[in-house]
Amino acid sequence: MTDSPDAFWRVKRLHEMNREEWESLCDGCAKCCLIKLEDEGTGEIEYTDIACRLLDADTCRCKDYANRSTLVPDCVTLTPKNLEDIDWMPPSCAYKLLKEGKDLPWWHPLRSGEYEAVRLAGMSVHGRFLYEDEADMEDLEARIVDWPLMQPE
Repeated sequence: MTDSPDAFWRVKRLHEMNREEWESLCDGCAKCCLIKLEDEGTGEIEYTDIACRLLDADTCRCKDYANRSTLVPDCVTLTPKNLEDIDWMPPSCAYKLLKEGKDLPWWHPLRSGEYEAVRLAGMSVHGRFLYEDEADMEDLEARIVDWPLMQPE
């Protein structure tokens, strides 16, 4: 909603943010909700176009955010402490950008004031994924996509 030089994400470090500020950094792209594959030899992470069953296709938000870690044991609750150890966040992720000392992109809802800007910028999974029960889970390699790795402008 602002490009003010004193916006909280520009003046606070991630570990200094309160819960409301921390949660507002999520732009709702839902790329983190896609199933990812790791090459055991290289450690390289590849994204598929298959999403968690809890992802709401219309809003690109979790259908049961409060209980997601219980309902989906592989779901990671991102914190300032574990962010350092999580290397699979997409390059456009606000948490990753801020950790790297970068600013939020123009389409981020905190800057644009519009949640829809994420979709309009082509940075959301909206309309680009299948649910686990719609996909052939035996052939995940066939579902690898590179669009989640798009760099923010």
